[in-house]
Amino acid sequence: MAQASKGRIEIFEDFIGGEDIIANTAASRTFGTAGLRVIGQGIAETDSGIVLLESDGLNGVGRLTTTNEDQHSCGLATATMFDVGKMGTIVLEARVQFENLDTKEFYFGLTDVNTDTTIIEGGTMVGNGTTMTLTASDLCGFYLSAELTDDEDWHAVFNGGTTTGETDSTALDLNDDAVAGEFDVLRLEVGNNGTARWFLNGVLKKTQTGAVSTSTDLAVVLIVATYGAAIETADVDYISITANRDWTV
Repeated sequence: MAQASKGRIEIFEDFIGGEDIIANTAASRTFGTAGLRVIGQGIAETDSGIVLLESDGLNGVGRLTTTNEDQHSCGLATATMFDVGKMGTIVLEARVQFENLDTKEFYFGLTDVNTDTTIIEGGTMVGNGTTMTLTASDLCGFYLSAELTDDEDWHAVFNGGTTTGETDSTALDLNDDAVAGEFDVLRLEVGNNGTARWFLNGVLKKTQTGAVSTSTDLAVVLIVATYGAAIETADVDYISITANRDWTV
């Protein structure tokens, strides 16, 4: 196919102009102008969705909110539109914070699971103690879970590449805590050979060869979920996604 000047796909959401979405429908809905959509288990409820925080209006911050039912979730996702082998290096970045670190889990990265009713535990992965169960056949990203032994640490999870997905959470621990009320910048770079690099607040924390499939179509998902009967939130300052365009289609 002919190639032109628009060789990079660029998706950026700064949460400064999209409408609030309290989903109240089982089907996902488009948010903002970047091509992202709101997904999650429980988004049909009136207390789940995304709102823009007026107190952070100068920066633009979106708050994802779950219901108070176990394993309900709320997130933002792209379509399954990224092929690492054809479109790398793929770069994902988001700036996030949490009101608290209790009874919640959070994932930001690539995955082949992005349905309207996406959940983390049982749909993408399960973290318990020091054991990771990698449910999704393909994933690569940042994970935080109150069910893990290091329940406030960021973890670098992966599955589906030439390197077998690690299930010992201590080997995935980036040894850097999330702190309630403080933003972290999460950056993931995935080359077209499947090598992934995790950066936290500008510092390279982990490099993994063969972390992800180079031929599977993947989506970008940022999602928060709850354990038990607690409403959980995640504040997102921005999401940035860049990739090379696949000119073979």
